[in-house]
Amino acid sequence: MKEIEEFCRDIRKNFKPRIKNSKEPVKYWSEPDILNNKPSKAFVIIFRTRGCSWHLKSGCSMCGYFNDSLLKNQNQNDIIKQYEKAMERYNGEKIIKIFNSGSFFDNKEINSENRKKIIKDLANKSEKISVESRPEYITNKNLKEIYNIVKEKNFEIGIGLETVNDIIRNQSINKGFNFDQYLKAVNIMKKYDFKIKTYLLLKPPFLTEEKSIIDNIESVKKIQNITDMISLNPTNIQSNTFVEYLWKSDRYSPPWLWSILKVLIESKKIIGDKVIKCDVVGGGSFRGPHNCGKCDNDILNNISKFSQIQNIDIFENDKCDCYETWLDQLEIEKFCFNSQINNR
Repeated sequence: MKEIEEFCRDIRKNFKPRIKNSKEPVKYWSEPDILNNKPSKAFVIIFRTRGCSWHLKSGCSMCGYFNDSLLKNQNQNDIIKQYEKAMERYNGEKIIKIFNSGSFFDNKEINSENRKKIIKDLANKSEKISVESRPEYITNKNLKEIYNIVKEKNFEIGIGLETVNDIIRNQSINKGFNFDQYLKAVNIMKKYDFKIKTYLLLKPPFLTEEKSIIDNIESVKKIQNITDMISLNPTNIQSNTFVEYLWKSDRYSPPWLWSILKVLIESKKIIGDKVIKCDVVGGGSFRGPHNCGKCDNDILNNISKFSQIQNIDIFENDKCDCYETWLDQLEIEKFCFNSQINNR
């Protein structure tokens, strides 16, 4: 479907990136995480690179991470300077997660020499290293280079599959790859015994709340024996995106927190001992997943706790009058296109 690909490209044709320091990472911080099914700490670094290659061609309908990218080629020495700057704040966290708003294995973002240098240093510091990549960059050559460094260490690669449904992925999200490409990348990862983290997207454009919930649960069923971990990503409104365009014209609303709970509870029943996590970006705000406002903080706290302890019983006491409003919306959406109930 070329229309959404062209729209995602055209909506940003007049976008002018802010002047950014190529020697400074976007952000770095410490956060709670889970390691070997036990609560742990992770140190997170977001590198500032030229940006995702798919974005430079077209881009995903909901992704605004390009806003923090340089959108031009950079001196690769600056990547190492960013790394050194971030690691000044490293405090012995057992997990280190690397993000670069694109693909760790894309040579146009981070070249092979820098990847090896960074991973070699991290392998001496942490128990687990996590990166992410689009499937086209997960090749034997790229993974063999890393395996020769990390050997048996816990090395994880996240892939933004978003859904197992090729139609939704490419006509709603404009992801630019299909499920078979995901499977090909997974098979290469398994060859090197690397861990697989799969991102699923809750409520892409053009799907009702209920259909998106169903799609998430069906996706979990299909990948439960493929992936090692699932990360549920509820859509939030990021600047200069197709989703923001729909939201501003009252044709899209972020998912309810009740929808997140529904997916997490049902998914955990399916995957058992495997981990499913959810980091609700923008939670409780107009641009992020929210309920009525009164119950948002309690539910967001419980989602965060669930991601640590993996026990759905934590949601038992989540109650609010707006739960019935959410149920009403799921029912109304069956009879009209793009129906929305203002949950504020």
